[in-house]
Amino acid sequence: MRRNMVETILGATVVLVAVGFVIFATQKAEIRTAEGYPVTARFLKIGGLEPGSDVRISGVKVGTITSRELDTRSFEAVVKMVLDPAVKLPVDTEAVITGEGLLGGKYLRLIPGQDEEIIAAGGEMRRTRDYKSLEDSVSEIIFLATGG
Repeated sequence: MRRNMVETILGATVVLVAVGFVIFATQKAEIRTAEGYPVTARFLKIGGLEPGSDVRISGVKVGTITSRELDTRSFEAVVKMVLDPAVKLPVDTEAVITGEGLLGGKYLRLIPGQDEEIIAAGGEMRRTRDYKSLEDSVSEIIFLATGG
């Protein structure tokens, strides 16, 4: 009887520690629903940009990628994001897909424009730059170096 009680207490302790770990991990990972206003952007090449990736201005997170899908008419990648309501972007803002390094993930970098008109909720960014992979950069350098 005593052995069953020790096993029960030990099992309960393990479960409590596991629950505590899950709570700690979700808080540190900042997993929460994205709040803000929706905006879309279209790209020919997104290079592995995933839902949940950051949207940043000057390295500061201002939003989150919520989804990506293929426009079956134009065959462009449509990237949907949610931006912080405090951030009001001019309509000539440029969206650039950038890597965090050779092995890092991708994020969407926004370069704010100068226009007086602001992108409305549900609006679309008109200026975008596609993802440029390392292979693209190397082939471009080789092309330039060979006098192409």
